Amino acid sequence: MKTWLATSDLRHARHARVLTLATLAVALTACSKPEVAPEPIRAVKVMTVGPQALNLGHEYAGEVKARVESRLSFRVAGKLMVRPAEVGQRVKAGQVLAQLDASDYRLADQAAQAQVQAAVTQRDLAAADLKRYSELRAQNFISSAELERREAAFKAAQATVDQAKAQGQVQGNQKGYTALVADKAGVVLAVEAEPGQVVSAGTPIVRLAYDGPRDVVVALPEHKAPSVKVGTPANVRLWATGETYAAQVREIAASADPVSRTFAVKLSLPANATEVALGSTAYVEWAGRDGVTSNGMPTAAIKLPTSALWQQGAGSAVWVFDKASSTVQARAVMVATADGNQAVIADGLKGGEQVVVAGVHVLAPNQKVTLYQDKHTAKPDAVQVQGQAQPQAETKGQP
Repeated sequence: MKTWLATSDLRHARHARVLTLATLAVALTACSKPEVAPEPIRAVKVMTVGPQALNLGHEYAGEVKARVESRLSFRVAGKLMVRPAEVGQRVKAGQVLAQLDASDYRLADQAAQAQVQAAVTQRDLAAADLKRYSELRAQNFISSAELERREAAFKAAQATVDQAKAQGQVQGNQKGYTALVADKAGVVLAVEAEPGQVVSAGTPIVRLAYDGPRDVVVALPEHKAPSVKVGTPANVRLWATGETYAAQVREIAASADPVSRTFAVKLSLPANATEVALGSTAYVEWAGRDGVTSNGMPTAAIKLPTSALWQQGAGSAVWVFDKASSTVQARAVMVATADGNQAVIADGLKGGEQVVVAGVHVLAPNQKVTLYQDKHTAKPDAVQVQGQAQPQAETKGQP
């Protein structure tokens, strides 16, 4: 009995040691760190860069206008009686454009002429007195002082005549100002008063575009205005006829328009464009010289989509793909400007290099990558079934 008990105790002790060892193994296994899985090789999309034509010569829509436009108005106030001028009418120099009621001005002119006649009569009377007193003084019948008084009276009468004539001329001019005439030949662009309206002196009545040189007026945005200077050449294309002209910047607005925040730029057309219809739509493109645009940019350069750029310090950078090692390297680049949705690279890349254009923000220097393959490209041995590529099944009796 004692032997059986001893054997049983020994067996229980062995089981306890086994359980203890198993528990320790489980505990050690739970505390150990799992092995770190290797980072998957990322797939990137690349493009081979090279010089491409730039489209920096943006066209701006403008309007053909006369170089000289004037708002004509009366120099006197009055009631507008007739206005023969109409919008679009071609007028000649001296042609009447509008007429005021001149009744009051005619009466004032008649009154001024009557004053002239009265002044002339008084002067003639003073002249006759001076002549008579001069003869009496020659015979010593009057004193010298009396003769001097007659001479002074004659001079005053003559001054009154001069004053009346000047006043009469002013009234005559006022009467003439009741007719608004075109000082030069041109085209009526707008009328701003109607018959029956009482207008004051200086109120615009007709807007006239004079015949002669033509301009094209365009509105440039703020970021483009500094690149244009007076004398900058440009090409002008008429929308209606397709004719092209070599133009030149003549004037640039000193300040931006308060509403549109654009700068008005006037370009002078050549002498053979004086017959271009006013108000025509014209497209202006700044001309380039010797392989560069008007703002100094080359006509061809390396372009990248904006998705290829990432920020490195204070500048921009790209990932260049090394085909030999299948790794990527960071490369700082200088962005010159934008061409549509692409960035124009001024420095940092050479033609023929491959640049990552997608997934740039998850890469690191010397990281191994694979080139992206489009999953939607169907394999030759697959057919499309409901939009998914499925292996083609074999058909009995067919090879």
